[in-house]
Amino acid sequence: MSEISVLPVTDADVDAIVDLARVVWYDTYPAIISRAQIEFMLAQRYDAAKIRSELTQAGVWWDQARIGQQLVGFACSLSSGNSELKLDKIYVDPQHQGAGVGARLIGQVAARARAAGCPTLILAVNKRNERAIAAYRRHGFIVREAVCVDIGGGFVMDDFIMAKSLNTSC
Repeated sequence: MSEISVLPVTDADVDAIVDLARVVWYDTYPAIISRAQIEFMLAQRYDAAKIRSELTQAGVWWDQARIGQQLVGFACSLSSGNSELKLDKIYVDPQHQGAGVGARLIGQVAARARAAGCPTLILAVNKRNERAIAAYRRHGFIVREAVCVDIGGGFVMDDFIMAKSLNTSC
C-alpha cells in the first residue's frame, strides 16, 4: 500500500469531501439512524458552501488523508474552549478502513492540540456506532459522558462524548 499523506483541505477538495461524506454515512449509519436523519445531517454538516466558509475560519481545521492522488479520509477539528480541541468529524472511505488512515488523521489532530497547549482531545460518537467506539478506544479515548442533543428537524444526536488525554506520549 502507498503511503498515507495528511494535508489541509483546500477549496478545490471540498466537492470530493462532500461526496466521500455521503459514501461513508450510507455505509455506516442506516442501521443506526433513519435515512431522513442521514439526509438532514448531511445537508446540515456537509454543505459545500459551509465547508468552504469553515476553511477560512480561525479555530477550525479541515484535514484530508490521501493515498497517492486518492482521497481516502478527512477530519475536521475545532477549538472547543476549556483547553480542549474537538475532533468534530473524522471519516474514512470504507474500502480503506483498518489501514491506518484514521490513525494518521487522529495523530494530525492530536499534534495540533498539543501544539496549541490543549491537554485533551474530545469527540462525540453515536452510542450505537460500535465500530467507531471500538476504534476510538484503541486510540486511547474513553467515554466521559452521555448526551442527547436536539439538532432540529425532529432529530437528536444520542452520543457519547469521548476524551483522550494528551499528557502522555502517543
